[in-house]
Amino acid sequence: MSAKSWMKTVTAACLLVLVCSPAWAQKIKIAVAAPLTGPAASYGENIKSGVETKVEEINAAGGINGTMVEVAYFDELCEPREAAVVAPRIVGDRDIVGVVGHVCSSAHLAALPTYVRMGMPVISPTATNVTISQQNKDNQGRVWSFRNVYLDDYQGKFLANYVKDVLGLEKIAVFYENNDYGIGLKNAFVTEAKNIGLTVVGEEGYVKGATDFTPQLTSLRRHTPDGLFISGYYNEGALIAAQAANLGMDVIKFGADGLDNVDYINLGGAAANNTYMTVPFLADAAPEQAQDFIKKFEEKYQRDLDWMSANAYDAAGKFAAAVAAVGTDRTAIRDFLAGINSEENAYIGITGATYFNEIGDPEKSAFVKMVKDGQFVAAPKQMQ
Repeated sequence: MSAKSWMKTVTAACLLVLVCSPAWAQKIKIAVAAPLTGPAASYGENIKSGVETKVEEINAAGGINGTMVEVAYFDELCEPREAAVVAPRIVGDRDIVGVVGHVCSSAHLAALPTYVRMGMPVISPTATNVTISQQNKDNQGRVWSFRNVYLDDYQGKFLANYVKDVLGLEKIAVFYENNDYGIGLKNAFVTEAKNIGLTVVGEEGYVKGATDFTPQLTSLRRHTPDGLFISGYYNEGALIAAQAANLGMDVIKFGADGLDNVDYINLGGAAANNTYMTVPFLADAAPEQAQDFIKKFEEKYQRDLDWMSANAYDAAGKFAAAVAAVGTDRTAIRDFLAGINSEENAYIGITGATYFNEIGDPEKSAFVKMVKDGQFVAAPKQMQ
């Protein structure tokens, strides 16, 4: 064989390997886009602990096909402007195979156009706004954004039925944060409340970072509600609970997964008691395969396992499964995730079985927890 012929043969063989084998980078990196500083940093810590735990397990077992996994962190403060800035940086790092994030719906929506346009698969463990599902396809109809958390329309509807049928409330005051999460959740709740005969006696809005809620609460108190729906996040929610107590609004408080953070109790003090909230994961109801992980997590972090950490752990696990199966090509990973589309081929994680519909959304149930004696506990009655 001549040198020229030999070179052609080698070139053809190399091309065959590149075409037929999974694409592999020198590194396997998973990005975490979350608020690592600022008012919502506790959320970021939850996501970080879940992803770190999964990656440590993978690397301790030899990595993915012998390659270690790294985590690249991007602090976006749960702010849309920051999320829009970090998204191109994430896409520009060719070693990154996927994104766990974003945490807040508004931030996820701001980053999403970049991920769709540039072809970056992303799994949000926490973003629940329904609009995300409508904006996550490229011009070929491919979905790039997935999530393993239920949506606000489901959550709002669930809450309305729970407070009416389980808590026995009749007159609800609604206090919502003026952002994608707060408004979407509020609208779903109010719509279902009207359908089932639950009376909404007043609605008031607030902006992120506000500290004085007395005027709005005073207005809501005049309607003598027996329940206060706080449609927002834990930091402002805790202040609302405390200021409502100061005004003599001794009513049941309830909200959604945005209130589920230990700082809701730390900041709200005694006023946080008797608050109910929906969550997508409850340790007391976790599947058998989660029990060992729950014990290890609580020993390592000296706190109860929260739903955000659990969902983030499973999101990282889905990316690891994808890379192990198809390599590090982002489109191939996207295709793998989209193929998790039925109960028969669901991803089995510590939050149970997850599979995606045609727009990247999962089928997930809601659970209810509450604050009692300064601690999060499972609500006495669940509604499935």
